[in-house]
Amino acid sequence: MARNSNGRVRHTDFLDNGLVAEYRGDGLLPGQSPAGGGVGGYLLSRAMPHLPPWLAAAGIGIAGGLGSLKWEESAAAGVGLTLASVMLTGATWWMGKSTTAQRRLHSAITVASASAWTTAACLAGPTAGPLPDLYMMGAPALALSWNIRMILRRNHEAPGESGDKGLLEKVGLARAQIGQAKVEPNRVTAPLAVEAGEQTNDDVSKALARIASALDLPTSAVRYQPDPDSSRRGELVIVPEDMLAQAAYWEGPSNLGGSIADPLVIGRYDDGSPMYLWLPGDPDAGRNGTHVLVAGGTGSGKGETALNLQTEILSRRDVLLWLSDPKMFQDFRPLLPGIDWAAEGGTPTEVMVEAIQAVIPARTRWLGQHNYRQWVPAAAEVQNDPKHSCRPDGRACGCPGTPYLVAWMEEAASTLRALGDDAFTGIAQEARSAGVSLIVSLQRPSYDQMSTSTRASLPSVIALGCDPRDESFSLPDTVLDAGAHPGAWGNRRPGYCYLVTPGIDETRYASPGRTWGFGRDAISRMEVLADWAQRNGAEADPVTAGAASSVAGNAYTGRSLPYGNPTAHTATDEDDMDDTGYGPLVDPEDDHIDPEAELPEPEQGDDAPIFGQDSGRKPKPDEARRLFAQALEEFERDGHMVVGPKDFNDWCDRNQLSRPWVSARLKEAYEDGRLEPTNTTGRWRIVPALTAA
Repeated sequence: MARNSNGRVRHTDFLDNGLVAEYRGDGLLPGQSPAGGGVGGYLLSRAMPHLPPWLAAAGIGIAGGLGSLKWEESAAAGVGLTLASVMLTGATWWMGKSTTAQRRLHSAITVASASAWTTAACLAGPTAGPLPDLYMMGAPALALSWNIRMILRRNHEAPGESGDKGLLEKVGLARAQIGQAKVEPNRVTAPLAVEAGEQTNDDVSKALARIASALDLPTSAVRYQPDPDSSRRGELVIVPEDMLAQAAYWEGPSNLGGSIADPLVIGRYDDGSPMYLWLPGDPDAGRNGTHVLVAGGTGSGKGETALNLQTEILSRRDVLLWLSDPKMFQDFRPLLPGIDWAAEGGTPTEVMVEAIQAVIPARTRWLGQHNYRQWVPAAAEVQNDPKHSCRPDGRACGCPGTPYLVAWMEEAASTLRALGDDAFTGIAQEARSAGVSLIVSLQRPSYDQMSTSTRASLPSVIALGCDPRDESFSLPDTVLDAGAHPGAWGNRRPGYCYLVTPGIDETRYASPGRTWGFGRDAISRMEVLADWAQRNGAEADPVTAGAASSVAGNAYTGRSLPYGNPTAHTATDEDDMDDTGYGPLVDPEDDHIDPEAELPEPEQGDDAPIFGQDSGRKPKPDEARRLFAQALEEFERDGHMVVGPKDFNDWCDRNQLSRPWVSARLKEAYEDGRLEPTNTTGRWRIVPALTAA
């Protein structure tokens, strides 16, 4: 981008049927006069491009007249002029081999005719024989032929015709046809069709970097959107100025008190238009609900992108937000009072994942009983419509509604390492029909961290800056082919992103955007929003809360309870986890020990121990089993709903019992219905006592 002498911004744009022209800040192309220039100035500016052929015709006539004064009837001059004419015509034909056949032939005929007449005029005189008539008829005809060629080249009434091929020849698309360009503020869109049978849309995609180089623009400024009904047609989009360079900051939610079914505004595109994201589906619009992958390298702006989404979610009246964050809510602490359930990493996240898996069928069953094929805003209201009644007599049932649920897994890589790379697969595949959206945020969604099934079940993605080698992990190949290039940003442009999601025009997928920034002054506004959500936001319905409590017990509190520390439990050691899925019911470390070995008899006079105190002796088998049951009750009261042998280490030391013995008791508790296996070997989910009973 440059500025001219009077300070107006000038861009190099792709305009007028493929011509590279200069687009000035006053909206005029080079050679155009402003309105104040008068009729004479306007006519002169329009005529000047057509004058060169006429000036050349006049010059030929003058050259023939002057040459006759020196070389008339000169045999030597005749030989020299004839050789010069032949050589000039041959040189024109040879130099025109890089142009089209039409231009090459036209140029050669023009040079041959002009040089032949000049030779004859020099030798015989310009007025001899038919030479005057040939000049009067031939010179204007040749000049007009070049004028007509110029007019046809810039004919705006024939969008299928190709224009000036200079730029396209440079990038290997010489035979492509460019239609009439649509010029908008900071955006030029031109229809493009490559040569039939010779090239495809893939050739245009491969040439985008070269087009950007020819126009002296960044790679992300040039995009190509193929026509889905053609393999050789599409639209070339050029955005010459980066309007995202100036950061814009969050000023508050876009729709406080609205429905989660309304679009979430999370930033702006490079042409200034807002970036929209829908989570629930819309049967009237034919749009399904969606899950979201937020991906980007360190420093790419994932934290602020998450704040954009979470503040929009919390500002809606009919949605619950569950958040897992192994980073102890470093970025999200001001929002905690408005979040229905917040869990740190490790065991609390295990419990949340198990609860989500239990909530999905419960919510799906409720929606089916009330005649909802998918979640819609009416499902969050009290069911007073007979069409959505669960009563057999068809009268309104008055059941409480069920709000939408968003399950957010921040820094999900650590959760996937602990629970296995397919920990979210079942949730992602089944949750949308239950009115649940899963949002997974991690740095590198590669196949060694996330299973291909899970990745395929996350149709929406917010792709921030990353390593160029990781682009294909985040964005579909079609979007990359269209010109998307998040690897060009890395961590140098925080908040820059591409958004691929149902509900927006697919031509937008390759358009870069930028999420709002969150400065220090945003903390107070986030706290006010969290307070509003706590007082006015949705509370968990009996179906969702009941299913969550049946799995999580006291670990699920709901937003209505006071928020102190969300949880006091620390993350479980990675050594306690295994990503092999359902495995042996006994911890693999204890396989070599006989869990049924007789325990030593207690010494006479010892008192029975209680959980958390050292008795100084080993209990009898029946007494040890009673202590183990008390230990499970203690874990449940503390909300520690997923356990394994290592959680009993201190307890075993106090009661002089072994881990193999605990592994055997865990298996017995599973057979009695007190425990359920998780996806991780050696880890068990406590079934709350009332549910087990």
